[in-house]
Amino acid sequence: MQLDGVLFFPVTPFDPTGAIAEDVLAEHVKHGVSAGPGAVFVACGTGEFHALGVEEFERAVAVAVEATAGRVPVFAGAGGPLPIAKDFARAAARAGADGLLLMPPYLVTNPAKGLVRYVTDVAAATGLPVIVYQRNNAVFTPDTAVEVASLPTVIGFKDGLGDIDQLQRIVLAVRARVDKPFQFFNGLPTAELTVPAYRGIGVDLYSSAVFAFAPEISLGFYQAVQDDDTALVRRYLGEFFVPLVELRDRVPGYAVALIKAAVKLGGLNAGGVRPPLVDPTPEHVEELERIIAVGRALAA
Repeated sequence: MQLDGVLFFPVTPFDPTGAIAEDVLAEHVKHGVSAGPGAVFVACGTGEFHALGVEEFERAVAVAVEATAGRVPVFAGAGGPLPIAKDFARAAARAGADGLLLMPPYLVTNPAKGLVRYVTDVAAATGLPVIVYQRNNAVFTPDTAVEVASLPTVIGFKDGLGDIDQLQRIVLAVRARVDKPFQFFNGLPTAELTVPAYRGIGVDLYSSAVFAFAPEISLGFYQAVQDDDTALVRRYLGEFFVPLVELRDRVPGYAVALIKAAVKLGGLNAGGVRPPLVDPTPEHVEELERIIAVGRALAA
């Protein structure tokens, strides 16, 4: 399964009672898919995977699969303690997902060899294709990245660490020693800001949280990159993405909370975020609205 284009990470809407708003999620996914992403990644980081129970996670994935209607692949999140990660993987398979994004295990210091065992065990729970997410406490060496990339169902490696030197070594090792199609992804929060750097080491795919609330901005930037329009890329980065990242960095968790707030600004009642995250302040929402207006003007 080879992915292409902009990858869409929808939020998980909640209703006033705190339950998943399934109708809103379906509308959100349909709207996003109609804009033309390369894939849908439901109930992952932007979708508050960390705050979902297994049953509601399964419903969220099922809703996204139905709303997507086979137009693009649907990947679902998995991660956390090993038994729970397996439960989420099986739930994703039952709900009809096409693959998994395997996020880090519970926050302990993980030796790289232990991560290989973790990926191996979760991948064995289903036959679904797996993209491994390197981030926080899940850090691979070139040798262990080759080990997980060699597993039959592992099809990709997503980097949220941002160590370009380390990732370059991993990319070179996997491409030299793994004899199958394999893809690398830029998975840093607001990944567009680092797209030029990642493309420099041969990592072209990236996840776009911006696509969730403004597909036209996300696709406009993507097209500028594809066209090698350096001047326009720099305008997007300097006038839209840098201000967005600076706002995001003011409060922990805003990488998710701001995206959900932006979805709401677009007219879709996605509700608030679940604890331990907090919703943006009114002042920050006003600033977010101004930043989005600049991005939309660029896209136009």
